[in-house]
Amino acid sequence: MYHRFGKAFYYFSIVIFLFMLLYFYSGMGEQVIYDLAESESGGGRIGKNTLFYGLIGFFIVLNVIAIFPAKMLETKTHQKLHRIFPLGDPYRDYILTWFYSFGGVLNVSLGIMALYFHAINNQEGISSDYFNFFFYLIPVLLVAWIIGLFALFVGKAKQLKS
Repeated sequence: MYHRFGKAFYYFSIVIFLFMLLYFYSGMGEQVIYDLAESESGGGRIGKNTLFYGLIGFFIVLNVIAIFPAKMLETKTHQKLHRIFPLGDPYRDYILTWFYSFGGVLNVSLGIMALYFHAINNQEGISSDYFNFFFYLIPVLLVAWIIGLFALFVGKAKQLKS
């Protein structure tokens, strides 16, 4: 049951990331600043299309890696996973929820990265300092989800012992 909420969050995060990326892409100049280093050139620059396709490629790779184990568990193609998390086991639902929500957290993190690129390239409208909270939120969310995974594994190990 819970994994359906994780799936909804995951698919919603995909839509939000793609919307944000396309919106920011349409507002960027031909050269995009990706580094605010103090130098005579004004920071690192990259082409708008290179950044866009790079972020899309990174997005696809991360999503395939994050969702592949959940899809293997759902479709029962990996017998060892299916033996550890059989149908009806509450930890099966928890682990599926974790994988889908982790994919959603990765997508939200990528959306925040796109927001960062937009903020440093649109200095007159948005100050990048205004979004510092969101930039520190990325590692906090990732660490919290990894701790949650270990908590699931500890719970499953206790269940298997008894």
